[in-house]
Amino acid sequence: MLCLQVDVDAAASFHTKRSGCLCTADIVSCTAFGLQRVPAEIPVFAVTLDLSHNQLEQLEAGSFTGLVRLETLRLAHNQLTGVHSGAFRNSSGTLLRHLDLSSNQLHVLEQHYFQELPGLEELLLFNNRIVHVESRALAGLTNLRKAYLSHNRLTDFPFFSIQKHSHPLLSLLDLSSNRLPKLPLEDISNLPPAVQAGLYLHNNSLVCECSTYGLFRFWKQRGFDSIRFFQQEHICLVYGRQRGTLRVFQSGRYFENCNLTALKEQQSSVSVKAGKALLLHCLTSLSGSVTFLWVAPNWEYVVPPGNNGSLKMFANGSLEIMAAREQDSGIYWCMALDRQQQRNETWEVNVTVVPHHDRDAHEPFNTGFTTLLGCVVSLVLVLMYLYLTPCRCPPCPKARSPATAAPGNEAGPGSAQSSILTPTPPATTEGPGRKVSTNKHVVFLEPIREQQNGRLRAGQGVGLTGSGLLIGAEQQPRLHRAAETDSIMSVFSDTPIMLP
Repeated sequence: MLCLQVDVDAAASFHTKRSGCLCTADIVSCTAFGLQRVPAEIPVFAVTLDLSHNQLEQLEAGSFTGLVRLETLRLAHNQLTGVHSGAFRNSSGTLLRHLDLSSNQLHVLEQHYFQELPGLEELLLFNNRIVHVESRALAGLTNLRKAYLSHNRLTDFPFFSIQKHSHPLLSLLDLSSNRLPKLPLEDISNLPPAVQAGLYLHNNSLVCECSTYGLFRFWKQRGFDSIRFFQQEHICLVYGRQRGTLRVFQSGRYFENCNLTALKEQQSSVSVKAGKALLLHCLTSLSGSVTFLWVAPNWEYVVPPGNNGSLKMFANGSLEIMAAREQDSGIYWCMALDRQQQRNETWEVNVTVVPHHDRDAHEPFNTGFTTLLGCVVSLVLVLMYLYLTPCRCPPCPKARSPATAAPGNEAGPGSAQSSILTPTPPATTEGPGRKVSTNKHVVFLEPIREQQNGRLRAGQGVGLTGSGLLIGAEQQPRLHRAAETDSIMSVFSDTPIMLP
């Protein structure tokens, strides 16, 4: 194989009889040469090696020995079915950052595939035939930032193997277009926040469940890119009498009876009102004899049964804040330790204590009680208006008008009973057609001193001067005629005032 490059001497030995690779400053490209094995002699100056679009079937041990500067290795579009142990031994090791194994025939990701590549940052495994990923296949990749496993045949994935301490830089995990039937909600909720924000699960064979809907709905509320850019591709399958495929975010009626409180309990950030109790769960995938430990925001270690104060811890790892205070706000850190398997997992919960405000306690008084009080006051005012008698006010003294001194303008019969004071004397004192001024005042009658046969009798010599007042003794005959009346009509009411 002939290496066509600028520095011919550095790659003079890198040639074959049939074809040549293209070499530039630090790139060696051997694409589409029909290679069935990795070439034995590759220029050591190679930083980027491209062996894509060939017919490679296996990566043998020591395939890349001597390539100490290698940072990018492209092996896409081959026939690779496995990677032997030691395939990357004696190569650049920590320097290799980008590995492309996409569009091959890989079936299982074994734990030894990448154990010699601790510096790997991008791993491309999409468009293979992967059906299983071993739990420690990605172990040791502490610098891994992006992993692409879409368009495979995965039915499960070891989410529990992705922890903050094991993959602190991981921000993208693409598992879309696989065959995942169910999602382990606890394991996914236990992922670091950066991994959750970059987890892609669209176009899987997920069964329509409330837990799945709640998870996707929560991601949508958080504005994750996996939902924002692939919202229509989030689907789930319905089994039973009516089988079919539903788009998760267009089938709200199907999930309207879902209870999403369980998802809220798994969130990594919770809030509680001051004085209320809060229960925190230590989420872990470990089972068996597991020891739990909590660390409070003030760096206080808490173990069962608690600190006999504000924190109480249970044997299952749950921690209860019995009466939350403002100083209890902060990050609570939980560690689960399995001594038999020598494994440990951590879980963090950010607790925010909301201060208690007095105005919140008085809010029921400001709404319900004031409304009731307003109704009672209105009812009392209406009753007072309907049933209470107006106060007795003395008549206002009026100057004697010249018109009232005339004999023809004397008060007519019945003026003693009606007791109407008018600033202007009536125009007519007798007859059914007499008129009274509209400006009227009411004076309440005092009891008469004498009674005769149940009828009123005016006192002798009793009289008041003024228009429309009680008359004197000289008009007793007229008063006697008025006394024949059994009732006196008030000008302001249609109800007769009955006299004894």
